[in-house]
Amino acid sequence: MILYEYPFNERLRTYLRLEQLFRRLGELIPRAHPLDHHYALVTMFEIMDVAARADLKSDVLKDLEKHKQQLDSYRGNPSISEDVLDSVIAQLDRCFTGLNAQHGKAGHALAENDWLMSIRSRVGIPGGTCGFDLPAYYAWQHHAPDQRQQDLEGWASHLAPLAESVFVLLKMLRDSGVPQKVAADHGQFQQTLPQGRTFQLLRLRIDPGLQLIPEISGNRLIVSVRLMRQDEAGRLQSSTEDAAFELTLCA
Repeated sequence: MILYEYPFNERLRTYLRLEQLFRRLGELIPRAHPLDHHYALVTMFEIMDVAARADLKSDVLKDLEKHKQQLDSYRGNPSISEDVLDSVIAQLDRCFTGLNAQHGKAGHALAENDWLMSIRSRVGIPGGTCGFDLPAYYAWQHHAPDQRQQDLEGWASHLAPLAESVFVLLKMLRDSGVPQKVAADHGQFQQTLPQGRTFQLLRLRIDPGLQLIPEISGNRLIVSVRLMRQDEAGRLQSSTEDAAFELTLCA
């Protein structure tokens, strides 16, 4: 099954972008090739760009605190394990403390590294990181893989509190949804959202064997899915066939 996710607000869009970048970074650092480590650095710079939003850190801290208060309200409920509850709240506390202890925006310490910033300034130029442009960077790429990995892990550690916080928040959000089987009639699906609840994320799973691509749109009142099929030239065309898929709304 292919999973598609559609965020209903800009804050969730930012979280999902960061999650994708952190996952990519986690894949690239353990590899040994200098090109993988080049793109690991590029990914760090992308994370810094996304995290440059002035309100991002405060948004994450507010969301962590909100979830903690909500979980605290479940204490004394006989149907909830206190040990599990304590473990999740401790994780939220650790994320809050780690992120709150950082000064400035995520990656602020990296921005003070002149060598890294010299690379960052050249990355946006096509071919701007050639050996004749950045000889010191070219020399670093010839270091032993374990030394490069150690450097990358040290730099990535400055982004770790944000990464853990985003992963925890998105996991809790995804766990809040209940999957339901739905069907698109003639390639179209529409569902009115219940009043009184604000959904933040839509998750859609569809069988890749159907070769259909969902175009999702929505707001606080309604969600719509239009199923598309890619033609031989790569263009998307509306599908008119009936198809079933799984839909999850997360609040």
